[in-house]
Amino acid sequence: MANRNTSGFGLIPTGTLGSTPATGGQGKYYIQANYATSLYNGTTVKQSGGYIITTQSAINVSAIGTLNGIFYNAATTLKPTWQNYYSQVTPANSENITAFVIDNPFQLFVTSFDTAIPIANMGKTFGMATTTGSTQSGQSSNMMLLAGGHATANTWRTVRIAEDPENEDITAANCSVVVVQNLNQYATGVTMA
Repeated sequence: MANRNTSGFGLIPTGTLGSTPATGGQGKYYIQANYATSLYNGTTVKQSGGYIITTQSAINVSAIGTLNGIFYNAATTLKPTWQNYYSQVTPANSENITAFVIDNPFQLFVTSFDTAIPIANMGKTFGMATTTGSTQSGQSSNMMLLAGGHATANTWRTVRIAEDPENEDITAANCSVVVVQNLNQYATGVTMA
C-alpha cells in the first residue's frame, strides 16, 4: 500500500527521547542579514561564526536543531515582522534577523524518507536533502535520504516508524519515521565550521 504523503515536510517536533515531557522549547539565535540560503520551517540548522546557517549541504554535518521561524523589522514598513521561514531578508538598518530554533538535543522529530526504508535501517543514521520548501506555507519540503545511510556518521538517527497509519508502509516512499539528532553541535562536542 502506498503512503498518503506525496512529498517531504522537513522535520516536525513530536516528543523527546525517553518519553520525557516535550516542552516545545526553542532558543533565540541570529541569521545574518541577506544570508543567501533560504531556511524553511523544519530545516536543519547549525551555528557558524555566530549565525544560523543550513546544515543540509551534506548528510553528515553537525546541527543544533531545526528552524521554527524568524522575527525582524521590515525594511519597507519598519514594522516588526514574523515569518515561519527565512528567504534572503534584509531588515531595516541591515540588522540581524532573530531565528527561533528547536534546539533540545533529545527532541524527536517526524520526517519522511525519499524511498522505501527496510526495517533493518532503524537505528542507523541518515541526512536530509538540500534545503527546499514553500514560500506560501513556509514549510520545508525536505525528505530524509536513504542513500548514504551509515551506522554512526550522519546527522539524524532513525528511532522508529511513526504512529501514522496512512504513512507507515516501509515498503514505499514517503514513510513517516521518528528521528533524533545524532551529531548535535553542542552535546557531542562536534567542532563548529
